[in-house]
Amino acid sequence: MEIINAREEKLDLTYPCSWCYKLIAGEKEALQKAIHDVIESREHKLTHSNNSKSGKYVSMNLDMLVHNEDDRNFIYEALKQHQNIKMVL
Repeated sequence: MEIINAREEKLDLTYPCSWCYKLIAGEKEALQKAIHDVIESREHKLTHSNNSKSGKYVSMNLDMLVHNEDDRNFIYEALKQHQNIKMVL
């Protein structure tokens, strides 16, 4: 189990499972490149979520199968550290 917020609530998952990462970037093409860089050819589904009112940011949902907690956390950290991605939720 993992701490998911300051109140120490536990996340109880049964792996493998589908997981959704919400990604925010400056532009769709840069976000798509970042996803390719991180997950390469793993099967995934990328869907548009929202655009900021100013058009400066785009958010998309990345749905994919994660095999275990380490896999889920590794993908999260790799996405978070990619230069094209502003934020991962």
